[in-house]
Amino acid sequence: MTNYNIGYIVGSLSTGSINRTLSQALIKLAPDNLQFTEISIKDLPLYNYDFDASYPPEGTAFKTAVEASDGLLIISPEYNRSIPGALKNAIDWGSRPWGTNSFARKPTGIIGASPGAIGTAVMQSSMRSVLSFLDAPQLNSPEGYIAFKPEIFDAEGNVSDSGTADFLGHYMSEFGAFVARVLDANAEGHIGDAEPVQAP
Repeated sequence: MTNYNIGYIVGSLSTGSINRTLSQALIKLAPDNLQFTEISIKDLPLYNYDFDASYPPEGTAFKTAVEASDGLLIISPEYNRSIPGALKNAIDWGSRPWGTNSFARKPTGIIGASPGAIGTAVMQSSMRSVLSFLDAPQLNSPEGYIAFKPEIFDAEGNVSDSGTADFLGHYMSEFGAFVARVLDANAEGHIGDAEPVQAP
């Protein structure tokens, strides 16, 4: 079985984020052929295109980490019915400078946890629009809108509820299979090389 290096991004900067807890659960329940490295977003300055002529090391390091990953997993909360600012800022860094979109043809999964029953659904919808514009193929099914219950998840990523553990394990298995399909298609030339058109 082929091994894949998965970069994961937690969309919250909080050390106590429930989505960071969810990320640990997903890693524990993932197939053995997926190896995970966190791609940090906390040190990125606010993006503006004045940086494009001379990218700062934080932006270059982020782009390098994205490009080195076989696939990306984004685990994020929803802020004010949209993408958290720090996560959107990271996406903007990764898409620039013009002609160096690091997300192009990168198989990507989006999942998130919230105390509410439909948590992160609007964020995920917004993120899908952004990633589609950036030519990043996305796992469309299963979708993962996790109603976070602290009694089910511990800090080490153990999940005590069998139904939740089964779903998260299934999600990660499907994500691994999706990464393999997209990389195979990329290698065979079935996915184009279009760059997104972005305003300066």
